[in-house]
Amino acid sequence: MDTKEARSTRPTVQGKVISSKMQDTIVVQEDRQVLHPLYKKYMKRSTKYVAHDSENACIEGDVVEIAFTRPISKTKRWRLIRVLRAAPRENVGDAADASQEAQQ
Repeated sequence: MDTKEARSTRPTVQGKVISSKMQDTIVVQEDRQVLHPLYKKYMKRSTKYVAHDSENACIEGDVVEIAFTRPISKTKRWRLIRVLRAAPRENVGDAADASQEAQQ
C-alpha cells in the first residue's frame, strides 16, 4: 500500500491549541456537541489530544488539523498536519525579547 494513500485515510481532528509550552508538543482541544439520549438536549463535550509539532509552529489559540499516527511518546499519538487559522502573533516576539533581556 502506498504510504501517502495510507496517511490520507487516517483519522483527522480539527481543534484549538490550548497549550504550546512543551518542546515539539502541543495540546489540542476538540469541542463538539452531543445529543443526550433521553432528554434530547445538546451538551458540550471536549477531548484533549497531545500532538507532535516538530517545528514549534503553533501558539495558543491557533486552530489546527491533526492526524492519528504511530506512538511518538507515552501520550503523543497525533501529529500536526496544518494550521487552519493562526492566532494573532503581535506579542509573541516581544515576550521572548523581554525574557532574553531579563536573563542578561
